[in-house]
Amino acid sequence: MFKFYKLIFFLSMIFGSLITISSYSWLSMWMGLEINLLSIIPLLSDIKNLYPSESALKYFITQALASGILLFSMILSLNLNDFILSNESVSMILNSALLTKIGAAPFHAWFPEVMEGLNWMNGLIMLTWQKIAPMMIIFLISSLTNFILMIILISTIISGILGLNQISMRKIMTYSSINHISWMLASMLNFQNIWTFYFMIYSIISINIVLILNQMQIYYLNQFTNSLNFNKKFKFFFILNFLSLGGLPPFLGFLPKWLVINNLVQNNFFLLSFILITFTLITLFFYLRITFSTLMIYSSESLIYINKSQNMIIILFNFISLAGLLACTLMLNFS
Repeated sequence: MFKFYKLIFFLSMIFGSLITISSYSWLSMWMGLEINLLSIIPLLSDIKNLYPSESALKYFITQALASGILLFSMILSLNLNDFILSNESVSMILNSALLTKIGAAPFHAWFPEVMEGLNWMNGLIMLTWQKIAPMMIIFLISSLTNFILMIILISTIISGILGLNQISMRKIMTYSSINHISWMLASMLNFQNIWTFYFMIYSIISINIVLILNQMQIYYLNQFTNSLNFNKKFKFFFILNFLSLGGLPPFLGFLPKWLVINNLVQNNFFLLSFILITFTLITLFFYLRITFSTLMIYSSESLIYINKSQNMIIILFNFISLAGLLACTLMLNFS
């Protein structure tokens, strides 16, 4: 059932992010973030969610705390006294607030808990749109500091290790998002335009996966045995997108990772690129565990053919992903 107030709050959420992106002052950036936060809380409070009030409250408290720290760091930067704080300290406080908003480790504890109580559509907003405004601020103010390097390393290590023992698809997608946050932060170190390309491809792949999981109503690993085996087209799309999310070379998700690695190696970040690749292989392991079990281990066939109506939105987004793979392959061949 369509609810008009959800459309109003959804447009207001988009409007808040656009205010933050297009702002020229710190105060208007903060106002845009607050409009975005206050607009998404009613969207999270949905009767179809598992724990709607709990997730909305956890998200609100975390984001309000981060917004308060952000405003505090802005005031400090305007009234900076060298006897109180150095510029590096203010920058670290500011970046900590923004990293808390996007859920980067070690400020990530709220992220899996909030995601676990949401349905897939609200979870998709968390994984993609809610990262744009804070990441754009980091994009504009980012400078190569030891603090950012530490966040990149902690994010990729924690996401790789904690994602191994998860059976909830929402938590697996959350730790995957934290891993991709570390790659996005690494893409900003020297050549910042890679971040835009990386985020676009990550968003397309995440939309593909979430639409399929939402269509089949899959939330846990043991549900794959009864759902995807009866729809071969969605099964093929799901496996392709999950391998792409892990960054295997023939797929679209490898291209932004290759650009980031190329940029890091050219700027002598050999150890950082090695650690990113190593712990991304751990995330790729549990991606492969899901795809192999879906493809081969738990396969059950029905002798009765059921003609189900196909969701054209899912097919369209997967076509975009496949066409993007072809376009990038041709671009690399002829460049």
